[in-house]
Amino acid sequence: MILEHCDIQIDPSKQAEFNEAIIRGLETVISKSKGFRGYKVNHCIESPSRYLLMIYWDTLENHMVDFRESALFTDWRAIVGPYFTKPPFVEHFELVGKST
Repeated sequence: MILEHCDIQIDPSKQAEFNEAIIRGLETVISKSKGFRGYKVNHCIESPSRYLLMIYWDTLENHMVDFRESALFTDWRAIVGPYFTKPPFVEHFELVGKST
């Protein structure tokens, strides 16, 4: 399983609107993508403009090819993209260990 980690910056005055948009985009668009396994969204307390979005994929290809090269990506960015103050910083991680 692959963890996609997105560091997102928005205008903090639009937090309520973005909260609704990101969940709507995840539930109605990204969740339809091949290899999607789940997500988690966190809002930073100390930096109100910052969010961390974590999406779990079966494979790196599911994110980089199956999703990013599909019409779903365009639909996703249409929902959340207007809120970004800069492009999200995205990295991918493999699990090494976890608590039980």
